[in-house]
Amino acid sequence: MRFPENFVQEVVERTDIEELIGKYVTLKRTGSNLVGRCPFHSEKTPSFSVSPAKRMFFCFGCHAGGSAITFVQKMENLDFPDAVEFLANRAGLPLPKESESNLQNQGVSRKRVLEMNLEAAKFFRACLFDKDLGKEGMKYFQGDRKMSLATIKHFGLGYAPDSFNLLTDHMHRLGYKDEELIAACLCGKSQKTGRAYDYFRNRVMFPIIDPSGNIVAFGGRVMDDSKPKYLNSSDTPAFKKSKHLFALNFAKNCCAEKMILCEGYMDVIALHAAGFEYAVATLGTAITPDHARVFSKYTQKVIISYDADEAGQNAANKAMRILGEVGMEVRVLKLSSAKDPDEYIQKFGADRFRQALEQSRTGFDHKADRILAKYDLSVGAEKIKASNDLCTLIAEYWSSVEREVYLAQVSKILELPVEVLKNSVEHIRSKQSKEYAAKQSREAQATLKNFGDRINPEAVKDPRAAAAEESVLGLMLLREEYRSAVASGEIPLAASDFVTDFHRRIFESVLKMHQSELGFRFELLGADFSPDEMGRIEKMEVSRQELSENGPAVFRSAVSVLQEASKKKSLENSDLNTRLAYLREKKAKLHKGKVDQK
Repeated sequence: MRFPENFVQEVVERTDIEELIGKYVTLKRTGSNLVGRCPFHSEKTPSFSVSPAKRMFFCFGCHAGGSAITFVQKMENLDFPDAVEFLANRAGLPLPKESESNLQNQGVSRKRVLEMNLEAAKFFRACLFDKDLGKEGMKYFQGDRKMSLATIKHFGLGYAPDSFNLLTDHMHRLGYKDEELIAACLCGKSQKTGRAYDYFRNRVMFPIIDPSGNIVAFGGRVMDDSKPKYLNSSDTPAFKKSKHLFALNFAKNCCAEKMILCEGYMDVIALHAAGFEYAVATLGTAITPDHARVFSKYTQKVIISYDADEAGQNAANKAMRILGEVGMEVRVLKLSSAKDPDEYIQKFGADRFRQALEQSRTGFDHKADRILAKYDLSVGAEKIKASNDLCTLIAEYWSSVEREVYLAQVSKILELPVEVLKNSVEHIRSKQSKEYAAKQSREAQATLKNFGDRINPEAVKDPRAAAAEESVLGLMLLREEYRSAVASGEIPLAASDFVTDFHRRIFESVLKMHQSELGFRFELLGADFSPDEMGRIEKMEVSRQELSENGPAVFRSAVSVLQEASKKKSLENSDLNTRLAYLREKKAKLHKGKVDQK
């Protein structure tokens, strides 16, 4: 589906990119641009730049870039049409009628999935409150979990009856088709009979609500010991589990100081009911860098409250590392005499939990305690192992101040001089630094040869031609006169001159758009290219813009290099006579050049 180009252009013009991105990223003005920490990769030094004048963004770290549409595509996990619709709704622009009808004919849109999820949530809620259908579900919530009716209603909880078709039949009556229900992860399809069946059965239901109030997915929990304990929606056009947190729709209103990260829905609900409304949980998956970036939008401090078992503590270690990579202050809550926050609050109450929160330990203290628990410090060999592990832990911290503090702490525990421990830490850091430098060197060499280029994999076959193509395209993106010169034939350049398919596609799109009534508009490229591809295209323009010389001679030279590389490529598959003729022609040009110089 394509919106009319003039409509897309109006959407972009009506979108204040500074205000849009400012909702997700803390921006600071530097001259005419704004900078902040990139929301698409973990970084401590801001490398993300927004240009209000150009209505563009670009990250010099991960090379994400593009227009407001591209930004929304990446942040909200939307395709191009849905991102345009998102911004149009935000700007109060009505969608063109023909686009609305086309939207229904092009697969299942995010809007359609959200509509289905809302109806499904109403169905699950009605089932829970039905005296017959919801008897088991209500018994679990109010009896086993001692949950109040107010809490049940607050979270929109529900119940999926033990039936293969109750929800599916209900959704059919509302006009939804099997293919749509499958795409929304509300029903599955039997391989034996080919019939649709309810995905969630005999489970209490937890709607997953995004910060905007949309029901994007569901989690279902069994009420006994059967497996799997939790069943969560798979990724859909409206949902990507690595980017959502349960109860963030509530927590976002009171989490500026801190947030609590739990393992499961019930822990979060118990904490909210006890007054700790800044608790959230990941959705049946370990924490990801995307989750960490979500946290960084709302708070600077996260207290991890995972189960006390081995699996929970290993997960806490991973969460500490990932959250630390985006600059979060991370602490760990250690609860005694209870396996999780829900059980702790039921046993000891909210006040005791609040005291435990205040006594939460730093990430270093938590890890150091786990190391010390493994060794008997009264035994020399064991003490040495503990020292090595602790020094390795301290070496991970980039701040010299933090290292000094932790060295003093460990020195007292192990009864060893600080200088001895410090020498060990510096030795470990030096070794790690050399290993990192070697790795960077290998990666740099691979990058120079275009190995591992997922956007333009053909570049590895001919790096020189690919580099020339990037120069030509960067200049065409940067200046209208070069687009005009190519379009008019003043500078002979054709799509067939491009060696790589990705660059050829860009050339064709840029030229076609330049010759259209509306003219070239960078943001419209998003209809034909993915967000990652848009980032690469923006990088071409930014890279050229940073160079001091981008005049006509540079453009003609880049075109010549490209055409020469393309010609050599075509000669590889030609006959001997053609190749000999090419070599004679090249020799004659070189001879003429020498004569002209004399």
